[in-house]
Amino acid sequence: MNDPSRDFNEVIRTIIKDDPRYARAAYYFLRQALDYSLKALHKRGELNKTNHLTGKQLLGGIREYAIEQYGPMARPVLEHWGINECRDFGNIVFNLVECNVLGKTDQDNVEDFSGGYHFAAAFDRPFRPKRIKPTTKKPRMG
Repeated sequence: MNDPSRDFNEVIRTIIKDDPRYARAAYYFLRQALDYSLKALHKRGELNKTNHLTGKQLLGGIREYAIEQYGPMARPVLEHWGINECRDFGNIVFNLVECNVLGKTDQDNVEDFSGGYHFAAAFDRPFRPKRIKPTTKKPRMG
């Protein structure tokens, strides 16, 4: 019987041989983030019956999943894997599409992932301390 995880391992090995830009862990992360995104969108009633995500929907799920998994270390972890911008997620997705691991529609394009969000804003801002507005009252000295 075929072991699906072994098949995925072989696919990743082949992809990395041809395109070494991204670490092996990036592909596993993306696969988990896709599952996370599907479940979250389904739960919120934002997924149609085809279970097909747009690039924008997947980027949102990736961001949520990365923050949930890695907290303030999300951006450094992604950068360690070679992922520095949303387009990198698109490259990984389309590497998986080319190997028939993921499907796509005729409207899907790697450009759907360009722009997306700025990594510092998406992954760092949620963990920055909130600014406290200065009070107009002077503190009393006792």
